[in-house]
Amino acid sequence: MAAAARAGRYGHRDATLMLLSYRHGLRVSELVALRWDQIDFKAGLVHVNRNKNGIPSVHPLRGPELRALRKIKREDGPKAYVFITERGGPMTTDNVRKLVQRAAQEAKLPFPVHPHMLRHACGYKLANDGHDTRAIQHYLGHRNIQNTVRYTQLSAPRFKDFWKD
Repeated sequence: MAAAARAGRYGHRDATLMLLSYRHGLRVSELVALRWDQIDFKAGLVHVNRNKNGIPSVHPLRGPELRALRKIKREDGPKAYVFITERGGPMTTDNVRKLVQRAAQEAKLPFPVHPHMLRHACGYKLANDGHDTRAIQHYLGHRNIQNTVRYTQLSAPRFKDFWKD
């Protein structure tokens, strides 16, 4: 889907937006509110402010994310928000919903897609990789662990190494 987003008019921005949403489990509202002062390029960190009464956290940024963000910063110049429209203002949640839907159609996905699926995909990936439920809870900013447990309940691969015969 990121490759399909990359093919659009603002391909690099859109692909970066989806990458950050997926890797950091960002809600659409958190994504469009992301500001450059939340990103520390030297330390390779992003300060995540959570909405919906979530717990804020600091996440490490990996090489692909840092390179993509640096390119956006070079191209857009001194703006406050990371993801901006062609008019220079911050993107809206509606902008993001539409670009994700377009990318899904371009990628020929056989089901409707919405941006929150990237957040869920992050949770499921972390659970399937065997990460601790409490760690996933803090990574996604959930105050209540019941919101995190859904990602671990259906993760059968987590049980494969319980017994060694």
